Amino acid sequence: MGLEQKIDTAIGASALDWWREAGVDALIDEVPRNWLATEPAPVPLRHAPAARHAARPAAPVAPALSFPDTLAAFEAWRLSDDAPEAAWPGARIGAQGSAASGLMILIEMPEREDSPDKLLSGAPGALFDRMLAAIGRDRASIYLVPMAVVRPISGRIPAETEASLATLIRAHIRLAAPKALLIIGNAASRALIGTDVARARGHLHAINHEGGEGSATAVASFHPRFLLERPAAKAEAWKDLQLLIRGLS
Repeated sequence: MGLEQKIDTAIGASALDWWREAGVDALIDEVPRNWLATEPAPVPLRHAPAARHAARPAAPVAPALSFPDTLAAFEAWRLSDDAPEAAWPGARIGAQGSAASGLMILIEMPEREDSPDKLLSGAPGALFDRMLAAIGRDRASIYLVPMAVVRPISGRIPAETEASLATLIRAHIRLAAPKALLIIGNAASRALIGTDVARARGHLHAINHEGGEGSATAVASFHPRFLLERPAAKAEAWKDLQLLIRGLS
């Protein structure tokens, strides 16, 4: 692969990450849409192909998973060959920090430059550290958890694994029993809140400790990488952090 092709590939991946964090989940739609309207105007289908009337495929259903019922054993299992993403190429990077801190921060996956001893490194990590400092926290006083312990080559969690990973994240929350959750990334937001960050942010959400006691207050917000590329969104991210502080109080 030549240098120009490598540069083009890196730029393309960065652009896709930016649009994904902004909430865009489709390049084209089947019908024209007025994006400024509150609701898209209905478009009559005339002489539509038969395939247009076919039922949509059912959403992926999480297969039955068997996993440990203690937090320490669960963390070790997530890095084992039995984990759903164990066959993906790349380093496995699990949860970091202290589950006893009461604040769980959920990200979609490791970054390209991350290492087994540090999630969210590089420039996004430096901004993340400043965000933590703004709410009186540091990496030792949070519980940082990736939804997928291996970064997919595409930089995006495959749709067919989202349901399984969502099941595991909910089990992880039950075992860790955090008081509050900060959810970063669209796949993570869909797993716990049912919608992308752009629609979920700005509100407090209650995430039940399924099978356990109590619930956690959750806030969805932008990824630090997105904030570096879109500095104007930092003001909105600060509002999200203020919501998070309220959930911790």
